[in-house]
Amino acid sequence: MRKARNALYAQSGGVTAVINASACGVIETARKFKSKIGKVYAGRNGIIGVLTEDLIDTTKESATAIRALRYTPAGAFGSARYKLKGLEESKAQYERLIEVFKAHDIGYFFYNGGGDSADTCLKVSQLSGTMGYPIVAVHVPKTVDNDLPITDNCPGFGSVAKYTAVSIREAGLDVASMSKTSTKVFVLEAMGRHAGWIAAAAGLACEKPGDAPHIILFPEIPFDEDKFLAKVDATVRQYGYCAIVASEGVKNTDGKFLAEAGTRDAFGHAQLGGVAPVIAQLVKSKLGYKYHWAVPDYLQRAARHLASKVDVEQAYALGRTAVELAVKGEGAVMPTIVRTSSKPYRWKIGVAKLKDVANVEKKMPRDFITDDGFGITPKCRTYLAPLIQGEDYPPYKNGLPQYAQLKNAAVKKKLSTEFKV
Repeated sequence: MRKARNALYAQSGGVTAVINASACGVIETARKFKSKIGKVYAGRNGIIGVLTEDLIDTTKESATAIRALRYTPAGAFGSARYKLKGLEESKAQYERLIEVFKAHDIGYFFYNGGGDSADTCLKVSQLSGTMGYPIVAVHVPKTVDNDLPITDNCPGFGSVAKYTAVSIREAGLDVASMSKTSTKVFVLEAMGRHAGWIAAAAGLACEKPGDAPHIILFPEIPFDEDKFLAKVDATVRQYGYCAIVASEGVKNTDGKFLAEAGTRDAFGHAQLGGVAPVIAQLVKSKLGYKYHWAVPDYLQRAARHLASKVDVEQAYALGRTAVELAVKGEGAVMPTIVRTSSKPYRWKIGVAKLKDVANVEKKMPRDFITDDGFGITPKCRTYLAPLIQGEDYPPYKNGLPQYAQLKNAAVKKKLSTEFKV
């Protein structure tokens, strides 16, 4: 009987309220397959930990601690924005990954992230085969941006969608109550560089005419200054105030980000400097209305206290299924969410090939956005509404949520050479 090989799990990119639920699903399920999976290691700070052979031994964690990951936000093992490029450009890095896998008898690789990590996972699968040390690599989807193809939605999105919709509803009530003598325009910025899914989710809060948000700005719709200002002015005159949700990736008619800062992040993406103040200042300078703006930033993706129960359940299920696929020898794949019904909401797990996922970005369909470009359609509402359903509160003590605190014990290094990243 062949000896059970070890597994490696790593988190990639921006973390979410439920990425650790996927980690919980991976680790708890792997522990049930003792005949096929030995130890489960984790890369400290994601793929950087793998390259530098800085691994964490999750077997040192109790079942209770691992179970607590299900309701703990952020990345329990550390994540990183670090993109490995093509095999020709980054061959040394991919070869180093295989070297680390070989040194620690790792036969399974679970990479939890978005589009860039899907690409890396695919390349690891391809290169390991050509190097004579095959790895069963499975991508575990995660991104608040909801922009991965094939899967109906992405873990992390449902919770940030719920947070955004709740936030604009509450802020809208606040502004409305003070609008007679104070603020008349409020701008809430939502994450979303190229796809407006999070901003769209705010539209769920608008259940009848006059409800916030009154205007949503999407990356998919070029920003028309005159049309926008006319809408703001008309809304203030009709309702006494105007609540706006702007996706960080809003672009002008020339295709340039309204908030581009001129710098780039570790993935090569343009750094955005904040669209909310840009929009708010435009309203002030052109219409003279008093304004306030807010950028939730990390708060929207870390809000585990307000997580969607559906999101938590799906995140865990995808982590569990990733392991079930791996032990069957199914590599270079990604488990997906398949919607079978919207009313009532039902879903199941499917499987996609990574070659069909990597480097493909799913944007908002045009028929999800109203004709005027400032709101969501009934079709979009039907898609979004089920994803924010249910509450899954973490345990509280002394009025504060109690989250997992792992030991994150280091695995002893076996390689004599170090690798710089």
